[in-house]
Amino acid sequence: MSYVGPDFDPPRPPRRFRRGPLTVAVAALVPGALVGWLVWQTVGDSSGGGSNGSVAQSPNTPTPDAPASDKLSSPTPRTDDPKKPAKSSSPSESATSRPAPSAPLKGKVVVIDPGHNPGNFQHTTEINRQVDIGTNSKECDTTGTSTNDGYTEARFTLDVSHRLRALLEKQGATVKFTQDGDRPWGPCVDERARIGNKAKADAVISLHADGSGPGNRGFHVILPGAVNEGEADTRPIVAPSRELGERIAGNLVSSTGSAPSNYIGDGTGLDVRTDLGGLNLSTVPKVFIECGNMRDSKDATLLTSGAWRQKAAHGISAGIVSFLRG
Repeated sequence: MSYVGPDFDPPRPPRRFRRGPLTVAVAALVPGALVGWLVWQTVGDSSGGGSNGSVAQSPNTPTPDAPASDKLSSPTPRTDDPKKPAKSSSPSESATSRPAPSAPLKGKVVVIDPGHNPGNFQHTTEINRQVDIGTNSKECDTTGTSTNDGYTEARFTLDVSHRLRALLEKQGATVKFTQDGDRPWGPCVDERARIGNKAKADAVISLHADGSGPGNRGFHVILPGAVNEGEADTRPIVAPSRELGERIAGNLVSSTGSAPSNYIGDGTGLDVRTDLGGLNLSTVPKVFIECGNMRDSKDATLLTSGAWRQKAAHGISAGIVSFLRG
């Protein structure tokens, strides 16, 4: 085939060559090589190689009939960010081979006692009746306090109790409530104590918020004092209850950043009392916590904040977990 273009050179006079034995041999081989190439190309097309420049299959590539153990592994598609180092696929780091996290509180029972009841306001006659608390008689329950804007202690204690229950159950604990707003009023303080006793609780926490004067700020944990009178005998639970209270107080400071009470407990955040039926009649480790003063505007800002209540629940939970794990 001739080509005519800008780079074409005029033909030169043809040279005459003498055909020797080598020339004849080469001429004979060319058609054979061409036929062989055409056969190879046809075979390549029929095996899926195509004519797009793909190389022939390597002799080391396994055929479909080769044993599975002899086949080369196909590369696994990457699903991670190619700019980041590839994650290890060793069995020790596989999600399926890692043991499931243990539940540190499995087998432990915690009773949460949300102070007061939202319905107590409508049942003043019932909650004002006297009950025996060992050392003397006292009202069945009270309505509780509230912030100046009307956020009630009963609403506060139920909210924190729900948050606390969720955290403790994640740790494997069995959690029981003394009330969950599921009854019209109460229970009375003596019944609240019996609920924890009957459950054979490993720890009981009674949640409250104080109603002191403005300027009085901070939380305090109320511990049972030694009582041995009537149906009350707190002597076996005084020491473990103090340990429970100390751990809760320490973790509450760490979690919320709030300071211990500036008006009760001499800065320790701990207060010992013998006049509370919920403590006097308890036979299992139990403490009360006043999470802050609802009548102080700065404390009220914290107590009405969902974010702060979640931090408080974390601190109380951490204290209970620490106590139960020893």
